[in-house]
Amino acid sequence: MTDEATHRTVGCHREAVAPRRMTRLDRTEALRLLGSVSLGRVVFTHEALPAVRPVNHLMDRGDVIVQLHDGAALTSIVAPTDTAGVVVAYEADVIDPVTHLGWSVVVTGYAHRVTDDRDLERYAATLRPWVQHTATNAALRIRPDLVTGLRLTAEPDEVTEGS
Repeated sequence: MTDEATHRTVGCHREAVAPRRMTRLDRTEALRLLGSVSLGRVVFTHEALPAVRPVNHLMDRGDVIVQLHDGAALTSIVAPTDTAGVVVAYEADVIDPVTHLGWSVVVTGYAHRVTDDRDLERYAATLRPWVQHTATNAALRIRPDLVTGLRLTAEPDEVTEGS
């Protein structure tokens, strides 16, 4: 069986991709990398089934903030502020399509609707949705409880004898 992740197609030919090493990231580095990009995917339950939506995000004091709009499936999952919240996952990555090198971060935590008007104004001024909607009037805060991240790097060249 061929490992598809170790090959790429160039024209009509398949070429091997350089061997990679996977290194786990600590929480601080994983959250730093998550904050370095603005597009990710939120994973939630919709009508009793798993659902994934691409969304823009920003980091605020270690939390992931996602803007919501009227009619979005995500608005149905937001729990009242006096409850523990709804468990969701959030994933973002930067992986080069040719070399397959880069990083990936997944956070899992409780999602709550943002209710503070000052926070909502600040997020609206900072966060630019990837698709324009007329009614972006709410935001979702995800507090990361579990943070996992990995970095894919090229294997170092083997040291040859006599070098």
